[in-house]
Amino acid sequence: MLEQFKKHLDKFIKISDDEFVDITNYFELQKLKKKENLMTEGQVCKANYFVLDGILRKFFINEKGVQQTTEFAIENWWMTDTFSYINQTATEFYIQAVHPTEVLVIRQQAYDELLEKHPVLEKYFRMVYQKAYAAAQMRIKFLYEYSREELYRQFLKNQPAFLQRVPQYLVASYLGFTPEYLSEIRKKNFS
Repeated sequence: MLEQFKKHLDKFIKISDDEFVDITNYFELQKLKKKENLMTEGQVCKANYFVLDGILRKFFINEKGVQQTTEFAIENWWMTDTFSYINQTATEFYIQAVHPTEVLVIRQQAYDELLEKHPVLEKYFRMVYQKAYAAAQMRIKFLYEYSREELYRQFLKNQPAFLQRVPQYLVASYLGFTPEYLSEIRKKNFS
């Protein structure tokens, strides 16, 4: 599993095998069961999570008591509540495993020490955050630009393998639909 993390890092930065061994000492491996929470509303986010295997989702519960998914993280993606993490304030989100999931966890103090000792990781995290920010911008654009049906078609076109891995009610939550509405759209598109 750690070899997968090394390959991921190599896409962004160059580090030696010895550096990588030292880098991994800042992380903890955590295995999660299906629907197990890493973080719940009201907690302060104190870690970043790198998905080795499985899927995480970030969601909040709206005023009607409905879970609204805002983000997914699959293999080689990071997840955290950046606002809570940076400001050390209570989060309004949950982070939960969609399936049994393995993550590398880096806690805030370890993260700060890691960047101090291995400054090349500053570049890595900058590049990762830039990619994440660009993806968030595109998602917002799609939400404004497309009808609900077009939004689903775009998601289907751009993420077909992902759609096979995630329960439809979570896809609906992510796209801002009810599961029933998503079912109607799927019937139209596949009939």
